[in-house]
Amino acid sequence: MSSKKQVSPIAWVPTAYFAMGLPFVVLNMASVLMFQGLGVEDAMIAFWTSLILLPWTIKPLWSPFLELFKTKKFYVVTTQIATGVAFGLVALSLTMEHFFLVAIIFLAVVAFSGATHDIACDGVYMGELSTAQQAKYIGWQGAFYNIAKIAATGGLVYLSGYLIERFTPAGATDAAAAFLANRNAWMIIMGILSVAMIALGFYHIFILPGRSKSAAEVAAAHSRTASDVMRELWSVLRAFFTKKYIWYYIAFIVLYRFGEGFVVKIVPLFLKAERAAGGLGLDNQQIGVYYGTFGAAAFVLGSLLAGYYISARGLRRTLFSLCCIFNIPFAVYALLALFQPESGWVIASGIVFEYFGYGFGFVGLTLFMMQQVAPGKHQMAHYAFASGIMNLGVMLPGMLSGWVSDWLGYSAYFIFVLVATVPAFLITWFVPFKYDDKGNPLTTLKAEEQALTAPDA
Repeated sequence: MSSKKQVSPIAWVPTAYFAMGLPFVVLNMASVLMFQGLGVEDAMIAFWTSLILLPWTIKPLWSPFLELFKTKKFYVVTTQIATGVAFGLVALSLTMEHFFLVAIIFLAVVAFSGATHDIACDGVYMGELSTAQQAKYIGWQGAFYNIAKIAATGGLVYLSGYLIERFTPAGATDAAAAFLANRNAWMIIMGILSVAMIALGFYHIFILPGRSKSAAEVAAAHSRTASDVMRELWSVLRAFFTKKYIWYYIAFIVLYRFGEGFVVKIVPLFLKAERAAGGLGLDNQQIGVYYGTFGAAAFVLGSLLAGYYISARGLRRTLFSLCCIFNIPFAVYALLALFQPESGWVIASGIVFEYFGYGFGFVGLTLFMMQQVAPGKHQMAHYAFASGIMNLGVMLPGMLSGWVSDWLGYSAYFIFVLVATVPAFLITWFVPFKYDDKGNPLTTLKAEEQALTAPDA
């Protein structure tokens, strides 16, 4: 699968990162609406669609072993095709009696394949591009990851709503007709995802750069055993967990997004739930436009503006305000649940406001992990560990969110979410910094200041 010809990064960076984003956002949001339309209980949906995201949390644990076999390009292409096949099997599973169990198993395969793809794809990006090229194409990387988000949570969800309408017989209101319409619609959506991922895999066989390993690299890889890799991994883990302030930082990373973890699975269910049940009664087409398109675009805009805001004032001065901007907008859903507005513009405006704050505030956590947690001998690996912990902080409350929502009802639940954000404000206010905004150790700077101000002997 190697390619010796020079290919412009513009031919593969956008498509590779589109393929990276698609599985994650489908599992995180689109699958929630699919299972709800098929009559699965909210608590089961929230628990299992959160749990299957675990591979994105623990992927650093197997990433070192990928170096022992094959090339990064091999893993990128193979996982894209495998993900496509798994989506096709999800489509077929919807015809089975116990479809939920079987579909979750295949979606878990998608999750493992997708997480492995992320490791290899980032490896190709860093290994094939110079430092200057990495900076040049980083915007394309982020843009097409988010375009995948818009395509999945906007375009495909909207299409599912259109198909459900087409498959529903005129005048039919019974549950059986609704189930069949939803099943047929989502089988088509999963089929589209299958074809798209397989097509991307075959495209990248010819376009994605990936030099064959040299004889020296092959010999070096063969000389390393799995036990060698395990020892290296343990050394990197030990270095991570003995860093200064690390346990405070772990608590900070988890609590910063704790409220979001309770929101992310329930909001799509709330938007679609009948008004009599406390929801807003939107159909998939409306959710696709409001939540998946307008919301995703607001997230991108918030992320871009946050970069300028932080660069102008520095992370130390802005982190608490970023935490507020990230968490306070969740109040939108409490207001929507209390008043249940019927105006589409009011609902869409609330979602856009929340997503803008989400994008704006999320940048603060990302930079904190890069600048305060990751620096050191194993910077890349330690950033991966921090990212995994961050995902775990969203996954765990997401697993519980369905049961808590069923117990409290939507109005009380979103008020509970606001209470769950309070620890984030407290831990952010007191979070210690090890480095200043230029990357200099603060302890060194303080020692130099004390030496300069000390009286002469």
